[in-house]
Amino acid sequence: RLSFVLGLQGPCSSIDTACSSGLVASHGGLRALQMHECTAALALGVNMIFSQAAAVATAMAGMTSPRGRSHSFDNRADGYGRGEGCHAAVLQPSGDGIKPAGLSLLGSCVRQDGKSASLTAPNGQAQQALLRAALADGGVEPAALSCYEAHGTGTPLGDPIEVRSLAG
Repeated sequence: RLSFVLGLQGPCSSIDTACSSGLVASHGGLRALQMHECTAALALGVNMIFSQAAAVATAMAGMTSPRGRSHSFDNRADGYGRGEGCHAAVLQPSGDGIKPAGLSLLGSCVRQDGKSASLTAPNGQAQQALLRAALADGGVEPAALSCYEAHGTGTPLGDPIEVRSLAG
């Protein structure tokens, strides 16, 4: 519907991967540009909480912070604070990669991390494999990166796994 209203052509998909939907959409946009399926890509991520039942379920599972605040990568981490948000980026080719809002996307990788300590806990080995594949896809060394996107669960279990994965 959005492509129809905006008159967009090329691949179009709706992606629901929970926390990573915007990143997976960006990955799809990057691949479509690399394959010359389009001349620009619009990648959007939206999180809207319509059901109180979802908030209750995550709280009952101990995933959300009793204080209602995320303290990712902090000693105070005790879960995450639910929130709503929206992000959109137009991806366009340039001489040194794909540029959304002044950043260069040289490579990307999307994977499921399989078995781990729990449904919401990251798998450190799988994360390291994903990071290596994304770096290889972009043809860059880790030292060349200027920022990292992390899940930041805000939990004493997940955050250390992510930090060790990045360090590895």
